[in-house]
Amino acid sequence: MNDRLSKLLPFYKFATEQVSVGIHAVDIVGKTIIYNEKMKEIEGLDSVDVVDRSILDLFQFEQQESTLLKVLHSEKPVLRVKQTYWNRNGQEITTINDTYPVFENGKLIGAIEFSRDITTLERLIYQPLKRYNEAITLSTITAASQLMKDVKERSIKAAHVRMPILLTGEAGTGKDLIAEAIHHQLSPPNEQFISLYCHSSDIHLIDKFEKELRSLSNCTIFCERIDLLSIDLQNKLLDILKANSESQNLYIASIGLDPIDLISKKQLSKELYYYFTTVTINIPPLRERTDDILPFVEDYFHRYLNRYGSSIQEIDEDVIQAFLSYDWPGNLKELELLLDEISSMITTERVLKIDMLPLHFKLKVQDFNESTKKAEDFVVSSDKELLPLDAYLREAEVYYLQKAMDKYDGNVTKAAEALGMSRQNLQYRLRKMKNGTIQ
Repeated sequence: MNDRLSKLLPFYKFATEQVSVGIHAVDIVGKTIIYNEKMKEIEGLDSVDVVDRSILDLFQFEQQESTLLKVLHSEKPVLRVKQTYWNRNGQEITTINDTYPVFENGKLIGAIEFSRDITTLERLIYQPLKRYNEAITLSTITAASQLMKDVKERSIKAAHVRMPILLTGEAGTGKDLIAEAIHHQLSPPNEQFISLYCHSSDIHLIDKFEKELRSLSNCTIFCERIDLLSIDLQNKLLDILKANSESQNLYIASIGLDPIDLISKKQLSKELYYYFTTVTINIPPLRERTDDILPFVEDYFHRYLNRYGSSIQEIDEDVIQAFLSYDWPGNLKELELLLDEISSMITTERVLKIDMLPLHFKLKVQDFNESTKKAEDFVVSSDKELLPLDAYLREAEVYYLQKAMDKYDGNVTKAAEALGMSRQNLQYRLRKMKNGTIQ
């Protein structure tokens, strides 16, 4: 090592550990040689678990799924790849990755990946007061279906009685929007709307909330996803709320699963549930209120026109059919994110046509329509045309994995245990199903 390089090495090492992006480098055979502090934080691993180990052994996915291995094979950069996955600590993480080949004297010696954690940014998109850059009121919320009209009617009544409110519904249905709309429906109005996101079992979060609550009065406090707190912290939260019962605050909570199931599985405190259950409002999933899909899309482009001058004034029939035929597992959040992506690519087009939809969405629609099979579809009889064996096995695997996920209510860990495979392996196969590339 020459003298200049030896002087620079401590600076390189310091810079690698201090930057706010994750850095993961592998040698020519895929063994880790650099794994910085930020990457440890993102993936929930430690250097001793990673260094000198093949990433195929470590992460239990196939070669074509790894961007690092893709780059080693192609010797070309792979840029701006967005990935959402669960890390080793069970946290859902979203990153943007740039992966480059590394050469020395013209010879490939490895690959390096830079990962930017955008999890917080993704969450902020859906926080109240940020989604539409204006106050969310009941008139803001699209409600063409009778189900959503009923939700709005119950919200008006809930605002009138000013008692603790529980909002239930799948992730992405818009519980945060309803919470803020109730806040703006209050008469007389409360001074502030404050959201406490409970996706943490850090006791410091609840302690900080307790201190803040002492100085708050006549506010609306939205405790989002209380079922994600540990039972101990749920009980502590209940004690805090009871201790501040004279503050004139309105308390609203939300949960993402059926409360009775959560209580039976000891994932929801019965006492905390009873505290909020005086007024309960269930927000139905988008697949049960398809009458809201087209009006929401039209409302979206109307808001976009007023704010940014969007040119879209009409939606092609093929697009409407694609939207209505899809089951929207991510609900309203998924639809809005798709529209954000479409809007970012629009220039002067006046009609939203099918070729303007992102490829990944068109593949998901196609995959969903092709995958709604029944068990009898896989029974071979004399009057059925035989498929090639690999095609038959692919369809059977899709069906079987879907049945497993349905049986365990979408719980990947439990489904993986029942199927006798790792959680990472099942997640990999589910991603390939969504992308229409399972093989």
